[in-house]
Amino acid sequence: MTAVANRRAFLAGTGGLTIGLTLPLGGARAQAMSAPLQPNAFVRVGTDGLVTVIHKHVEFGQGPATGVTTIIADEMDAAWDQMRIAFAPANDPLYKNLAFGTMGVGGSSAIRESWMQMRMAGAAARAMLVEAAAKRWGVPASAVSVANGVVSSGKRKAGFGELAADAAVLPVPQNPTLKTPDKFVYIGKTFAKVDSKPKTDGSALFTQDVRLPGMVHAAVRRPPAFGATVKKVEAGAAKAIPGVIDVKPIPSGVAVYARDTWAAQRGAAALEVDWDLSKAETRSSAQMFAEYSAAARTPGRQVEASGDAAAALAAAARKIDATFYFPFLAHGPMETMDYVIAKKGEGIAVHAGSQFQVGEMRAICGVAGVPFEKSELIQHYAGGSFGRRATPVMFDGTEAAACARAYGFAAPVKVVASRENDLTGGYYRPMTVHRVQAGLDGAGSIAGWDQVIVAKSIMKGTPFEAMGIKDGVDGNMVEGANDTSQYKIGNFRLGQHLMDTKVPVLWWRSVGHTHTAFVKETVIDELLTMAGQDPVDGRLALLKHERAAGVLRKAAEISGFGKRAVKKGRALGVAVHESFDSYVAQVAEVSVGADGLPKVHKVWCAVDCGIAVNPDIIRAQMEGGIGYGLGHALYGEITLGEGGQVQETNFDKYRSLRIGEMPDVEVAIIDSQEKPTGVGEPGVPPIAPAVANAWRKLTGKAVRRLPFAHGDNS
Repeated sequence: MTAVANRRAFLAGTGGLTIGLTLPLGGARAQAMSAPLQPNAFVRVGTDGLVTVIHKHVEFGQGPATGVTTIIADEMDAAWDQMRIAFAPANDPLYKNLAFGTMGVGGSSAIRESWMQMRMAGAAARAMLVEAAAKRWGVPASAVSVANGVVSSGKRKAGFGELAADAAVLPVPQNPTLKTPDKFVYIGKTFAKVDSKPKTDGSALFTQDVRLPGMVHAAVRRPPAFGATVKKVEAGAAKAIPGVIDVKPIPSGVAVYARDTWAAQRGAAALEVDWDLSKAETRSSAQMFAEYSAAARTPGRQVEASGDAAAALAAAARKIDATFYFPFLAHGPMETMDYVIAKKGEGIAVHAGSQFQVGEMRAICGVAGVPFEKSELIQHYAGGSFGRRATPVMFDGTEAAACARAYGFAAPVKVVASRENDLTGGYYRPMTVHRVQAGLDGAGSIAGWDQVIVAKSIMKGTPFEAMGIKDGVDGNMVEGANDTSQYKIGNFRLGQHLMDTKVPVLWWRSVGHTHTAFVKETVIDELLTMAGQDPVDGRLALLKHERAAGVLRKAAEISGFGKRAVKKGRALGVAVHESFDSYVAQVAEVSVGADGLPKVHKVWCAVDCGIAVNPDIIRAQMEGGIGYGLGHALYGEITLGEGGQVQETNFDKYRSLRIGEMPDVEVAIIDSQEKPTGVGEPGVPPIAPAVANAWRKLTGKAVRRLPFAHGDNS
């Protein structure tokens, strides 16, 4: 089973049903609730002519709300300024992700999973409006046309709102006619995001914005080491802080309740807690890296193999034997995890920017001790995620539920993680070690490749282990490195070790591809250099897929790779990778910065993600992925020190890319008629190896450890 299939299987196990609806854009709520024309779960047409798209995915900045609105508007032939969005209720039968079987989004699936569903929804609404007009005017439907939100036949015209009530009584077409691509009006063109205005004028609601009557604020003091528990709490100093109301133990630590978040966080810091460390993770990062590195020297469980890698390597004329080290990484979204939970009848109302709406509500209600059928999720915008809002055990939501329950639901409880809690609380990208042995034969061709990957499994030890691990193999760990990856290598073996640690780990933007792409693309680059081959031409000769070759050619073309003189003191590095069914190639122009680290001047990026629903969003996601990936490649590292305590407690130590360090980025989108594929994550994997390959040209040193700032690569 592939890693994507594993994630889908995990999500399919989180079924349930709760009821709730929040409409974030000004009058959209009342309009949608009273709209006469509701042909399906996704489209509402009001008598005022406004079209509300019921959006089933979380919107945390990656643009799916605009994407699905674009698809529906195009099939309806609506005017762009009449489109609105609303967040869907947590309802699996209506709003499940078709790839997962339950509500939620991940694996860059929002648009690729919604593509046909949204087209059908928009086309059905259009067909009903056309039929209503045809009946009103006594003409055949074929004589009626729609453009820019106006239905017409000859000189007769009507807006959507005028026809909504008539259309509402008509049967809903089950197989409406879809447009051919040459008729698209919005798809493939750039339009402002539907949430740009509310996010600019402050009307967009985030959980941070929620204020309820009588609401109290909670902050959680968590253990200093993962796996530690509370022995004894002395709360006197905390309770002496003005605004602090109460202190309660909860399973993950100690909750402090106050009149505002600042008082709650000060109270949590003032607690005197005696921790039981007997079952805690007390190893340092250095100790774990040593254990992982030792494991990488042994074959591990075989993931897959072809040919005889051992024999080929034994006979190889020249070889590489390299060990790669990747640290724990935090996600660091601007909005930390936050929830507001209030009692509502026999259930609860939960305010959140939930990524897995039904599964998370089911887990929250379980901890709260209330029926999820009687509870309501009020979905809000979320200020980023990068995987952080997608924990298999729904930890942050259940911690908030524990806080509300410990308080006896006496008032609405708002739980906001401090930045320190966010960075030291775990759910990191797993620490990972790779060992690769690869060699060339006498003719300079790749003779063999043997790779071992060592990390903690994201799925092992969770309720979804059986779904995420098949035959002892965690697909998330090896995606992008296995035999389905992009190069033709005849003698190949891949092994895996699943390690144990109490440090919680989680999907991180582009998951396993964040490290497998780096290893694959830097080793390939070294082998090509060893064989005296051009980095682009050599890759083109090895690539399995024409779409991968297409983006590589395009990135080379727009960057002038090998065709132009590069400024003195600079070098170009290239990488290409497929992830989430999309293909991305990047060329980075790099020099040695004043701090001794890579200074990236420009990145040329080519992406093939099928039909480009909104090119501007695709470019933005590539740019964002490049910035996110580059910042972590240069600086990102969560370190466990003595006693297993996390050293990076805020952004002063967990360094992000600064605006002045962001390179110029040029993005070319390959024209395609393939169905849309992922864009939220595929921009991340190629940037680090592209920079590392340029760095090796500049310095003569291959990069074996990230981040660059660790100091081993200069």
